Amino acid sequence: MAASTLLLLACSLLFTGLASAYFIGAGRYDITGPAAEVEMMGYAMPTQITHGIHFRQWARAFIFADAQNKSRVIFVNIDACMTTQAMKIQVVKRLKAKYGDLYTDDNVLISGTHTHSGPAGYFQYVLFEVMSIGFVNQSLEVTVNGIMEAIRIAHENMKGGSLYTGDGELLDANINRSPTAYKLNPDAGDYTYDVDKGMKVLKMVGTDGSDIGMLDWFAVHGTSMNNTNQLISGDNKGHASSLMEKFMNKEGDLPGQGEFVAAFAQSNEGDVSPNTKGPHCLDTGKPCDILHSTCNGKNELCVAAGPGKDMFDSTRIIGEKQFDLGKTLYKSASKKLTGPVEYRHTFLNMSGLPVTINGTVHHTCKSAMGYAFAAGTTDGPGAFNFEQADTHDNWFWNIVRDFLHKPTDEQVKCHAPKPILLDTGYITFPYPWQPAIVPIQILRIGQLVILGVPAEFTTMSGRRLREDVLRILIEQGKDRGFDNDTEVVIAGLSNTYADYVATYEEYQEQRYEAASTIYGPNTLAAYLQEFKKLAAALATGKTVDPGPSPPDYLSEQLSFHFPVIFDAAPSGDTFGSVHVAPKASYTVNSTVEAQFWAGNPRNNLMTNKTFLTVERKQADGSWLVTQTDASWDTRFHWKHTSELKGESLATVTWDIAPDTPDGTYIIRHFGYHKPFLRDPVPYSGSTNEFHVTG
Repeated sequence: MAASTLLLLACSLLFTGLASAYFIGAGRYDITGPAAEVEMMGYAMPTQITHGIHFRQWARAFIFADAQNKSRVIFVNIDACMTTQAMKIQVVKRLKAKYGDLYTDDNVLISGTHTHSGPAGYFQYVLFEVMSIGFVNQSLEVTVNGIMEAIRIAHENMKGGSLYTGDGELLDANINRSPTAYKLNPDAGDYTYDVDKGMKVLKMVGTDGSDIGMLDWFAVHGTSMNNTNQLISGDNKGHASSLMEKFMNKEGDLPGQGEFVAAFAQSNEGDVSPNTKGPHCLDTGKPCDILHSTCNGKNELCVAAGPGKDMFDSTRIIGEKQFDLGKTLYKSASKKLTGPVEYRHTFLNMSGLPVTINGTVHHTCKSAMGYAFAAGTTDGPGAFNFEQADTHDNWFWNIVRDFLHKPTDEQVKCHAPKPILLDTGYITFPYPWQPAIVPIQILRIGQLVILGVPAEFTTMSGRRLREDVLRILIEQGKDRGFDNDTEVVIAGLSNTYADYVATYEEYQEQRYEAASTIYGPNTLAAYLQEFKKLAAALATGKTVDPGPSPPDYLSEQLSFHFPVIFDAAPSGDTFGSVHVAPKASYTVNSTVEAQFWAGNPRNNLMTNKTFLTVERKQADGSWLVTQTDASWDTRFHWKHTSELKGESLATVTWDIAPDTPDGTYIIRHFGYHKPFLRDPVPYSGSTNEFHVTG
């Protein structure tokens, strides 16, 4: 490169740095996991096994550096149930190999949206692998690789810019699914609502006036798609992100395309449901027993419904509500951020952590799951007639529990009033069942402070955390720019997953969230104590002890998912040949369906590609892709017609939207089939042409 070019580049960077408050980068990459034969993560429902794609999952990465480009942080939002320790360990290892010490555990935060409709198997702890029948390397690798690629894209596209925040209220998109427990909190009366209705938006704009990206935080579970769903889906937050990206990018950009990146991230959603019609009995239609969430004593019959006619419609509605307010807040965001980019991070051993409460030292417990954990929630009930708000054990289930590990008297006392169903902290075969060491993290971008929590905090747990941290920052950090303009937001399900965090008062009732508060009744007090230490260090400019490093059990993982042995097409057919063809013509608001003989989707995940396209014929005879399997209006469904013969069908449906242009269309299917003892081979197929009219 010529010396003059280098000088010009240096001057450009200097000018940009002076003109901008921050350097900002955004990137997006596909993390869609195996769309066949893998259990989904979230509901722990054995029959909820992937059989296709509703729309794709994405990793969205944002890098923020100060005006001098000396200090930076990364926020990654993933359309996954949560971030796991296995993910974070692998990402940090690969970041170090690629970028040296630029990106570390300390300044990288990875947060999950909590969709319950993605493939499982990306953990390194046994309890979370039970439903996925062990570790699934495909699930972990596609997620880690996608995170890395999203970060790479953001890193390579950093430019000078400004950041703005905006706040608003979304009143009709979430409800509390454990209202009786919430009311036990003595500070419940201090708030208008029993869930957080607040939405916070971070707007990113380049010095050239370009829109770079958006981060949005709003607390609501990713359970609009219920536990009967078998199609991979980003649920309501994934849909909101895609809607915002479609709105901001160029007309014609398909999902996953375009420079603008929008992430609708998770917050303190522990007891927050998107199913706003509330829980009702499936057999009678009447409201459930509010304390135990049962119908005639059966928890399986008590299910909450979303606002729509079915789960797809409910996902659309809750996603659109978040998008609509997020878009409005993005347009109006005017509070400009200024100040440093900083971070604090430490690991905690939550097994027996000393906690000082009102001058008395207490301790957290080794992890354990309570009876009500098995009851599930009104978003997705459990089985075997377990009940929420159950503080009594059962002789039969105690026998089952004790076969794995019988809790000591000390452990029982530590967790009381929780009756222990699984004494996970003491079970280490074949490797530990739940984490003992977890991270906590704070990112600072000017006046915005982001708290990375490794669990699902309930509404009140999150409120207390935000308020405690804000108070410490303002009291101790006035000299470092913390004042009444400081904003604190929680990024839920970040960096590791350690189940739930209920308040001490909520814990006494032992609904699902409390039974899943795995370190006992002092769990929230421990997190508050340790986050206040991090906040104090940030406020005063001090460093923190890194804490004990978490273990890496990747090499010890057991998997019982067998690879695809072979695929076959029926005699007289080939892979990609049409089994059921579309009709000759359709009108808008109708559905096109086509079936193709297919290979197993696990042969190739088609990352950043697609298993299907809908294409419209152009005037010159060429074909324009208008829909992919990442689009809202399409669905890709796969099933075996004969496992013995290795034969399977792919069904593609397209709901024709009202604004679809008249024209001639085709549907194509793409995939890979697996010959016996050979590597997968690509194939494709196409339907006949058909016409669409308004």
